Amino acid sequence: MAFRNRLTRRVLFTGVAAAAAVGVSAGVALAVAITFTIHPGGAITAKAGVTTLKDTNTGSVLTCKTSSSSGTLKSGSGIAGTNLGSITKLSFTTCTGPLSLTFTVSNSGFPWTLSGTAFNATTGTTTGFINGIKSHLSGPGCSADVAGATATAKGKVKVTYTNSTHKLKVLPTGGNLHVFNVTGCSGLINTGDATQFTGTYTVTPNQTITPP
Repeated sequence: MAFRNRLTRRVLFTGVAAAAAVGVSAGVALAVAITFTIHPGGAITAKAGVTTLKDTNTGSVLTCKTSSSSGTLKSGSGIAGTNLGSITKLSFTTCTGPLSLTFTVSNSGFPWTLSGTAFNATTGTTTGFINGIKSHLSGPGCSADVAGATATAKGKVKVTYTNSTHKLKVLPTGGNLHVFNVTGCSGLINTGDATQFTGTYTVTPNQTITPP
């Protein structure tokens, strides 16, 4: 009987250990990042027309007439989706908020990182995120910080890049931007409110991003 009990415990232990090994292996496999090929890569600029930042709680919208950005994309194949490149500068011009108030938008925390999470072969579109966002809004009697889930966390937005149009679209959903440290603003925006940033940027020179 004692031998049988020891044998039973050994079989159970072996089974648990095997299951754990399989689980760890599966976890490692799932953790492997998708990779991409980028051509030509290198230094890029991106320009947009109208961009908006909307407070989803109050409905207040900050609209900027133009926006421009610069950065660098990696070049070659086998590039990890976790870091396709970086954004080193982003600026906005002629920004107006509620009641036609003029605002200044300043950005910090550069470089921001561009990541890729999926590729649609039918449309030639890469989906990913811009990570690392920190911004400050200031206007007459109103100022606020834009960050991630907390006031000290860097934010992110979901984006797509389509090879045929060479356009990077910032999507209104899928990100985690919030406003914090709101001063004044007459309740038009409030600390902790979620926001949605949208805009469409044309990337120069033309880039092609595909799976490896």
